[in-house]
Amino acid sequence: MKITEQEVRYVADLANLRLTNAEVARLRKDMDHILEHMDKLNELDTSTVEPMAQVLYDAGETAALRDDSERPTLSNEAALANAPVSGAGCFKVPLVIER
Repeated sequence: MKITEQEVRYVADLANLRLTNAEVARLRKDMDHILEHMDKLNELDTSTVEPMAQVLYDAGETAALRDDSERPTLSNEAALANAPVSGAGCFKVPLVIER
């Protein structure tokens, strides 16, 4: 096994997740399978594959990108129109950093 139970619990703690013992065991097994698959992929010979500088390709006029042009910005009211909770002209979000 490549992943230990302690590592699964550590990552879950970083993500602020509370896992049962059964969930930890299942995730450890799933993560092991993922790493085994990555090991198989690493065995492939990619020496003849050209490296990619970016995913965009030279498509000329057919590219689905719009021109970068100056446009008016959203008003504060428009930006907050669909916010579930707002106040004092700002988005209000739940506290997520402290437990």
